[in-house]
Amino acid sequence: MLRGTLCSLLFTWTADLQTNGSYKLWLGLTLALLSAFLIGGSVILKKKALLRLASKGHTRAGDGGHGYLKDWLWWGGLLTMGAGEACNFAAYMFAPATLVTPLGALSVLISAVLSSHLLGEVLNVVGKLGCFLCVLGSILLVIHAPQEQEVTSLRDMTNKLLEPGFLVYMSFVLVLCAVLVLYFSPRFGPSNILVYISICSLLGAFTVSSVKGLAIAINTVMYDISVLANPLTWILLLTLIVSIVTQVNYLNKSLDTFNTLLVYPIYYVLFTSVVLSTSIILFQEWRSMKPVDVVTTLGAFLVIVVGVAMLHLFKELQVGESSSNERGGTESLHHQLRGTEEEQRHGFVFPVWTL
Repeated sequence: MLRGTLCSLLFTWTADLQTNGSYKLWLGLTLALLSAFLIGGSVILKKKALLRLASKGHTRAGDGGHGYLKDWLWWGGLLTMGAGEACNFAAYMFAPATLVTPLGALSVLISAVLSSHLLGEVLNVVGKLGCFLCVLGSILLVIHAPQEQEVTSLRDMTNKLLEPGFLVYMSFVLVLCAVLVLYFSPRFGPSNILVYISICSLLGAFTVSSVKGLAIAINTVMYDISVLANPLTWILLLTLIVSIVTQVNYLNKSLDTFNTLLVYPIYYVLFTSVVLSTSIILFQEWRSMKPVDVVTTLGAFLVIVVGVAMLHLFKELQVGESSSNERGGTESLHHQLRGTEEEQRHGFVFPVWTL
């Protein structure tokens, strides 16, 4: 009897979510923001653990050490990042992809602010301005982003996936990925930063659409278990696994070859642009928007892009120093753009599909 009561309550709660669009939007927004806080905080926890181990004389992770695997703080950071990823995945159940994906940039802001307070890292005037732009762009995005979702079931998802326009778009993306992987990657990948990042970004079209479809399936299975017998559910799951594994592979290649200060902003711009394009074609989330909302949403995205770039490219640039130090500040910036030998050998993996 208790089981029947719980199922009834779960069905009622799910049905309310299906009919209350405003509630779903705010729940999705809350999950996306919580994800940004958790992922941003996880970076600090793991870095603090690594710094603590280095201060005790342990072999650094960049030199092949694995002492962090015995540190509870590092594991706390890893679990926090996992919780953030789960919240971001859940956000796609309730909010449009156009809103959820760009908000991933807030994790960069949170990481930068916490670093300045907890790790003693300097956040200069340019970095603070970048934080302000990220917040401003995110607020504008929340206000003007699409408010409704037309795809709420796997049947709707199937119809959207089989539309001629989307099939042509995905075929083009797939062919372009194949050309980059088979021809450009072996020849120009180690010397051109755009090759590896373009592969990761283009695969975002498959990743995000799969995540959105699986989120709908998980939301539906709460009251209709028959979705597990739907072939689309397993096709989306397989697509998600293949695309994420491939993305991680080429993202690690990019981080191992080029400076993170350049990789992150470029990846954010290209990945989010692909996601926005996919949302326009697949989910048609923009169709019911007013022209002013469309323009403002695109403008908000550009503002966030500028903020992210300022946070990464100029976070160590000395501002307000005397003229005698201007050359040193310029050389410091050039050194960041080239990257140190250790940074080029050992990158870090940040969220692939939540950015």
